[in-house]
Amino acid sequence: MNTEEKTISYQATNTYSTLNNLNQNTKNVWLVFHGIGYLSRYFIRLFDSLDKEENYIIAPQAPSKYYKGEDYRKVGSGWLTKENTKPETENVLRYIDSIVETENIPKNLNLIVLGYSQGVSIASRWIAKRKIKCDAFVIISGGFPKELHKEDFEFLGKKTKITHILGEKDPYFEISKVEAEKERVQQILPKIEFRVHKGGHELNIETLKNIV
Repeated sequence: MNTEEKTISYQATNTYSTLNNLNQNTKNVWLVFHGIGYLSRYFIRLFDSLDKEENYIIAPQAPSKYYKGEDYRKVGSGWLTKENTKPETENVLRYIDSIVETENIPKNLNLIVLGYSQGVSIASRWIAKRKIKCDAFVIISGGFPKELHKEDFEFLGKKTKITHILGEKDPYFEISKVEAEKERVQQILPKIEFRVHKGGHELNIETLKNIV
């Protein structure tokens, strides 16, 4: 058998979701990355209780979609796997760049980058590799990429508020592993603030108060 794996480049199209309107009353723009199994149009609904005049939310859509369950009715999506990770990461980052360019976010507004679960890996890589000077970076219930180090975030100024949020009953994390991960992330992002809520592996909107 004489097989060979080759690589090509091509133009792709993807969707993304927004909530509320970007106008003269907007104070905060949220770029929020969902976890595995979500579609952006459902994930963005979690932010509906935020002040609609002051907050504009943008939710990118993970490109890899699949059927959930045995009835093949519900669709979920994911960002990356261990297969071909490096080039596929760059594909995703270019997609995010395109969203931000299209949205033309005013510089005077607060930019909040939030990653939930698997979305943490995308949010953190985009900030690090594109040198995004956001006003807030929020990590929720997700692992931090192993290849990122303190030097990758040294460009962030004192203005950037960094927050790590985790549910006390999150079934995906053992206490010992959580503490080890928190210690590692704190070495990379020394200014980080840790918050907890009483729930599980979920986005608790109450923990996002005063995030900037």
